Amino acid sequence: MKSNVRLYFLISVLTLQAMLAQAQQANMPFPQHMRYAPGSILPNHISQKSLDNSVSSFYLLWKARYINSNCAKGQYYVWFETKGNKQSVSEGQGYGMIITALMAGYDKTAQTTFDGLYRYYKAHPSKRDHNLMAWAQDNNCKDIDGSSATDGDMDIAYSLLLANKQWGSAGPVNYLQEATAMISSIMKQEINAKTLTPLLSNAVEYDSKDYFDTRTSDFMPANFKAFDAAMGDARWAKVVSSNYALFKQMQERYSPDAGLVPDFIRNTNTTPKPAGANYLESKYDGYYNYNACRVPWRVATDYLIYGDKRAKTMADRINTWVRGTTSDNPDNISAGYTLGGDDIKGRNFEALSFIAPFAVSAMVDAKNQVWLNKVWDYLTKFTLDEFDYYDNSIKLLDMIILTGNYWPPN
Repeated sequence: MKSNVRLYFLISVLTLQAMLAQAQQANMPFPQHMRYAPGSILPNHISQKSLDNSVSSFYLLWKARYINSNCAKGQYYVWFETKGNKQSVSEGQGYGMIITALMAGYDKTAQTTFDGLYRYYKAHPSKRDHNLMAWAQDNNCKDIDGSSATDGDMDIAYSLLLANKQWGSAGPVNYLQEATAMISSIMKQEINAKTLTPLLSNAVEYDSKDYFDTRTSDFMPANFKAFDAAMGDARWAKVVSSNYALFKQMQERYSPDAGLVPDFIRNTNTTPKPAGANYLESKYDGYYNYNACRVPWRVATDYLIYGDKRAKTMADRINTWVRGTTSDNPDNISAGYTLGGDDIKGRNFEALSFIAPFAVSAMVDAKNQVWLNKVWDYLTKFTLDEFDYYDNSIKLLDMIILTGNYWPPN
């Protein structure tokens, strides 16, 4: 009898050890070198190894600077790095979780870091729904506002799907279960049930004045298609179609030459239009500014991963304009534009959050090869110390895509 107990105990220990070893093993270790949609391109003037090394070296610098752990044991957050009392935002948490999941294998401690980022997200739930994250925390690790930010939640949910594919869900965190619970809450509280466009946050309810308004950078079609695959919820495909139709309408009416969209769109249920000055963030809320600058990256990724022709059509239009307005010189990329395609006055400085998405957009067609090579060189020449959390995080995410190392979680 005792021998049977010992045998059972030994088998249990070995099984547990095997489970732990499997949980730590990266199923999709960096680099992956994915095959993107037919006709898409990567920078081709340097070797793949050099491309990968650029990502991994910048990642190490990024992680050392932005991953902080001074709030609670076992928790990590992405440092917001701005003056004032704001320490972290859910947007950054989403960026960090996606980056960490994609860099596993190269980074042997990636899962530990990811789980710490996950625990911080769980420690700061939105007041209305514990599956969503309170959008910002102060320097004392306290929530500034209990409402959510839609873009942060969407990227956190996507990162959990990546984690499930990377490490499986048999370990301490059931990534798939957490992802599906979060995706369900996003659909319920952060998607407009009438127009099927993203809401600004879960604080926007049906009787809110902002209910039929949207932030263009919250349109993440590749994320939505992953949500659809994970949930089997056909509404996500309708969200994608509704947003592409909205963007096409905005391009044709307000930006026929440049193909740009504004930071915020109002009246999505009637006659959509760019937001007016100081609608929510700045006098440039109706311009192609620090929110909309992410749109070329998000849309082009949909073509690279899923081959959606609507994405390529939109990206092609933007590529033609940006190459023309800059005379194929990345140094001429402005930090913001009117919808007519003119530079915002006073913005004669570099902003990686504008430059990097234009590089991803260029990947959709081989006719942009020389331009893409130039933008890659221009993007990677800047050091981490020259820019802040926002620019550096977008740069790193887009470098992962640009080198063929971005993969879908389904």
